[in-house]
Amino acid sequence: MIKTSAVTGAIAMLTATTALADGHAQAWDMPMAYAASNFHSEQGEIFADKVRDYTDGAIDITVHPGGSLFGGGDIKRAIQTGQVPIGERLMSGHANETPLLGWDNLPFVATSYAENEKLWQAAKGPVAEELEAQQLVTLYTCPWPGQGFYFNKEVTSSEDTQGIKFRSYNTATATFAEELGMIPVQVEAAELSQALATGVAEAFISSGATGYDRKVWEQLSHYYKVNAWLPRNYVMVNKGVWDGLDADTQAAVQQAADETGASCLAKSEELTNFYFDELAKNGMIVSDAGPEFLAELETIGTGMTEDWLADTGEAGQAILDAYTAE
Repeated sequence: MIKTSAVTGAIAMLTATTALADGHAQAWDMPMAYAASNFHSEQGEIFADKVRDYTDGAIDITVHPGGSLFGGGDIKRAIQTGQVPIGERLMSGHANETPLLGWDNLPFVATSYAENEKLWQAAKGPVAEELEAQQLVTLYTCPWPGQGFYFNKEVTSSEDTQGIKFRSYNTATATFAEELGMIPVQVEAAELSQALATGVAEAFISSGATGYDRKVWEQLSHYYKVNAWLPRNYVMVNKGVWDGLDADTQAAVQQAADETGASCLAKSEELTNFYFDELAKNGMIVSDAGPEFLAELETIGTGMTEDWLADTGEAGQAILDAYTAE
């Protein structure tokens, strides 16, 4: 059982940062929030293999998918406090505490992979600075496919969504729910199937990947393509642990991270239509959102971007200015 005391965290960081010095491999546990079969988790395994290879076995990463070591909402804190040296989490899952980390949840601002990558390049520097102040270093990020809505009935406008219990995974999805007259319920991906089966949640917004992983066709009937945004997961390492690595080891880990980030992005794009096909194959009605519903979502999205800019001030405006610059 992992204890959460500051003393235990300090011991964990000390062990991780001194392991190389005595010639023994560092054993890093890497919690991840999503199912082992999800492409993010599969890429995490690839990253771990690359790190093991490129560091000649000096760092040995064990991946713990599906929230099995820490729940999704606890992973960032576990890394910050040194309970584990590394882990992965949805970046915008922390937007409630650090609004800047919601840069990728601005509805309809960046709706393609190319646009999302351009937006990330604009946000990368400010995000890195913010996370460094929180004792975290980002190694790589990877986008999900575009986000759409799952329901158990036909939905043509907000008149059809009133009172529905809606699974949210961050502040942006909770805002969408409230603006559409739904009731937001915080549910981690690992708990989604049970939440749908028990009626805790009745609808949600996510990519085709989540619906496929969780076999949501067993409870839901409709998926509406909206492509509102492409949220990113990020693999982060404790800054104290990172700073304790020598330059060659840092370079080897970063090489593994850069390669994995690129392959993960490519895999995400490759799988987009596969997920839609699988949802349809299993009986779901997969279609574009209708014009009335989409217009409502775009109006809500404009307000959400304005709110984000108000929360993030000059830093947020600088990201959008860099993104829209030629």
